[in-house]
Amino acid sequence: MPLPVLDATRDAAEMDRMVENATNAANFLKALSHEGRLMILCHLVSGERSVTELETLLSARQAAVSQQLSRLRLEGLVTARRDGKTIYYSLADDRPRKVLEVVYDLFCAPNS
Repeated sequence: MPLPVLDATRDAAEMDRMVENATNAANFLKALSHEGRLMILCHLVSGERSVTELETLLSARQAAVSQQLSRLRLEGLVTARRDGKTIYYSLADDRPRKVLEVVYDLFCAPNS
């Protein structure tokens, strides 16, 4: 899908929507712009993970993983569910997966 052409003929309401969308997109990208958060999202693409599993996969301390998960939760990128003492996280929607596919193609895929 091609990007829309920006021009001065847009009405004020449409410009306000564009500014709001740009703010939402910037906040989304800021949440992705940390190595730890990006790695957490990469692991969650394959499915739900517990905090303990994420600690092991990332070789990180619980406090660091929890801090990054809090930011991702605040931005609405992950959801949590509790099962006894264990908290499991998963992607809240398909937006992170779509962006991570592009990131993978650009930076991680063979011949990238």
